Amino acid sequence: MIHPHTYIHPNARLAQNVKIDPFTVIHQDVEIGEGTWIGSNVTIMEGARIGKNCRIFPGAVIAATPQDLKFNGEKTYVEIGDNTTIREFVTIHRGTTDRFKTKVGENCLIMAYSHIAHDCIIGNNCIMSNSSQCAGHVVMGDWAIVAGVCAIHQFVHIGQHSFIAGGSLVSKDVPPYIKAVRTPLSYGGVNSVGLKRRGFSLQQINGILDIYRVIYNKNLNISQALEYIEEEFPATDERDEIVGFIRESGRGIIKRFAKGANEDE
Repeated sequence: MIHPHTYIHPNARLAQNVKIDPFTVIHQDVEIGEGTWIGSNVTIMEGARIGKNCRIFPGAVIAATPQDLKFNGEKTYVEIGDNTTIREFVTIHRGTTDRFKTKVGENCLIMAYSHIAHDCIIGNNCIMSNSSQCAGHVVMGDWAIVAGVCAIHQFVHIGQHSFIAGGSLVSKDVPPYIKAVRTPLSYGGVNSVGLKRRGFSLQQINGILDIYRVIYNKNLNISQALEYIEEEFPATDERDEIVGFIRESGRGIIKRFAKGANEDE
């Protein structure tokens, strides 16, 4: 299952049924789980922890040292969850002393030419489309989808079940369950199509929509809106997720689109 033209360091730990195509290089201190396939011309560097049944396509580079001038050779890792697919020429860099790891969850699809920088945490069932780029320390919640050619600023948080339109520049946090669209990036409504596909009921979706109407339409500042939501809305998982995400936002959340705000359509 391992081509003779592949180099594997003697200290790498591979499950017995891993398949590796020719001209791939596996460095020391690498772990690869059962059923994983690695295409040709892949480089997997020290500190990679790759789960079961993953698919890594030609040209990918996993666990290279971070592009961070503060990095000083410390022991850090990249973790990739089970059943994740990494397409051609994706680059995923190791962590720094901030988190000591970069993590991609289970059942993710990272499309060609995407980049995930040091200390990023990507949740489960996420999709990053072609040529999207995550700077360092980005956190992405479960089931988030980033369309093609997006650039995500360092330290940005992207909420679970959110959708970011292609070509977006993401410099503010994107709350959960919403669509982020237009230029500058703005609230574009609830991601109702995605939520329906994932089994959310109409009642749950309408509840989320009502919460965001308060945040974006009621002419309240963020603190006032959150207080109103906690007082007037029954406690649900969705309500608590939204309120907690916004309260913990370090960069502030995206705004509602305003006409004349450098619209590019």
